[in-house]
This record gives sequence, structure tokens and C-alpha cells, in this order.
Amino acid sequence: MKKILITGGAGFIGSHVVRHFVKKYPHYTIFNLDKLTYAGNLVNLADVESAENYRFIKADINDAALMQQLFADHGFDAVIHLAAESHVDRSIASPNEFVFTNIVGTVNLLNAARHSWQGRFDGKLFYHVSTDEVYGSLGEEGMFTEETAYDPRSPYSASKASSDHLVRAYFHTFGLPVMISNCSNNYGPNQFPEKLIPLFINNIRHNKPLPVYGKGENVRDWLYVIDHAVAIDTIFHSGRIGETFNIGGHNEWKNIDLIKLMCSILDRKLGRDPGTSARLITYVKDRAGHDLRYAIDSSKLQRELGWVPSLQFEEGIELTINWYLENQAWLDSVTSGAYQQYYEAMYLGR
Repeated sequence: MKKILITGGAGFIGSHVVRHFVKKYPHYTIFNLDKLTYAGNLVNLADVESAENYRFIKADINDAALMQQLFADHGFDAVIHLAAESHVDRSIASPNEFVFTNIVGTVNLLNAARHSWQGRFDGKLFYHVSTDEVYGSLGEEGMFTEETAYDPRSPYSASKASSDHLVRAYFHTFGLPVMISNCSNNYGPNQFPEKLIPLFINNIRHNKPLPVYGKGENVRDWLYVIDHAVAIDTIFHSGRIGETFNIGGHNEWKNIDLIKLMCSILDRKLGRDPGTSARLITYVKDRAGHDLRYAIDSSKLQRELGWVPSLQFEEGIELTINWYLENQAWLDSVTSGAYQQYYEAMYLGR
């Protein structure tokens, strides 16, 4: 029975990865390690929390001694490392948190795995989940490939780029079996509403302003989160050690076009007159160092491992909006208290 440690498994992407592995691989034991910060929520995994092959560990990857102890106690065969501070706005406000969690925390896990496996690497794997933001910004043409030079523009992307480099360094220096994937923007159920799509769904629901950075001209490639979980599964089981794979949705949208689409869909679903929600759009001062465009070339993943996204954006956004409207209690519970203070500081003061 393979023992897999999934870090950040109570967060948005992590919870979908944990659920996928728990349900698809009953012969694995899945250990979900999460600090349960503002973005981690065990309610996201209520449907699998009683599964025989699921274990939860509340811990901080910045605790190096504890990481060593957990590897010694449980004998993990593999790590899928998703735990990270991930919001660019927060990284601008508090860069140190991103340095400690995304860089030091990753090194702590690498050291714990290396110490535990003691050079006996057969059947072992450290899979590091990263972001397309490490590549910087694109103009109107071109796409990020696995060979694109790193050019991070925010404390968040710089911290993730650093962690990517460290993972590769442990492969080349110590022979640690690693793989890395860099993914485009994810959307779907259970995403904390500091990110664009759930933030705007919630604001439209409450007739609150929709704060759009600059003119809304920034372009992002969107991937449905469950497709990302399937891609991680595919890479984990079939990818080559030492390799990097880009994961993209092939769904590029300007922010303003995406926002107007959501307004239109929500007007229909909420029984409002067409154009009602679009009047909530409010342009605010642009984010510092805001990358213009991201676009992922995932042809290597398609060519070598046969993965392709299952949904186009228009399908996925309908499913996503339906989920948030049907789970308003979840949305209300995570947008109370400290979130309100954060929201006011980030958006209402611009």
C-alpha cells in the first residue's frame, strides 16, 4: 500500500487532488497535511473524511523538525506538494510570508524526503506543483513552454520560481526523484473568494461593486480544477523523473470579457434584467507589476502522456457558478470576519 503525502490538501486545488486520489486509489493511503490558514477548509473534504484510506495531519511545513518526524513516523512513499501562499495581492502586502512558506517550507519537505528515503529512491517521488506565473508576462503572441526562461514579477511568483529551482537542485545534486508541473489559472468549486471568479460571483450575488484592475485588459488561461487534478494524477503515475510539464486549459480570456460573461450568466440565473450586474463593474488602480498575459503550451503533456482538458471554459464556468449558487452557506462562512477586513484593505481603498 503506497503512502502519499499531499500538502495543502484542504485548500482549493489540494482538496480536489485529495478527493481524486482517495476515491480513485483505495489501495493508497492519502495523508492530507494542511496548516488550515484562511484558505484551508476541511469542509471541502467532508465527503471523504471518513474514508478508510484518508488521514488528516494539521501541521505547518515551516516546522522542519516536525516534517522530519512525520516522514519517520509514517514512511511516506511520495509527496504531492501543493501547500503554498498563492495570492499575488497578499504577496505584495506581506512578502515575508511567501518566502517562508513557499521557499523555506519546500526546502523543509525536500530535506525530510531526502533524509527519510536515504538514497533508496525506487518507487519514491517528490512531485512539486507550481504555477505559470514563474515565467513572467507575455505580449499578444506566444505561449509559455517548459523551456521558457523564468522571469517572475511579483513576490508570489518569485517565491514559487525559487522553490522550482530548489526542487530541480535536489534532483541534480542529490538524485532525489522529482517532477514539477506549472499550471495556468484554476477555477471551480471551493475556491476562496479572494480570486477573481468566486470574488465576483459573490459580489454580484450581493450587488456589490466589481473591482477591475486597470482596464481589465489582462489575459489569463483558465483551467477547470478537476481537470488539473486529473493532470496531476497522470503526471504522478506516468511522467518521467526530473521532467517538468506545463498544464493549460487552452482558454484565454481578457479579464473584462470574462467578467462580462459572468455578469450575463448570473443575470440569467438570478432572474435579473440583462445588463444589471455589468453596471456593478468598477475600475480600480492597477496592481503593481501586473503581468499582461499568460498562455500555457501544454503540448508536451498531451503528446507524451495523453492528457487534454475535458471542459471548455463556457461549460466549466456554468458548472462553477451553479456550485457557488447552490452552496451559498459555504461561501458565506468563508467571507466573514477576517476576510472582510482583507477585502476592504485590498479593494475598497483603491
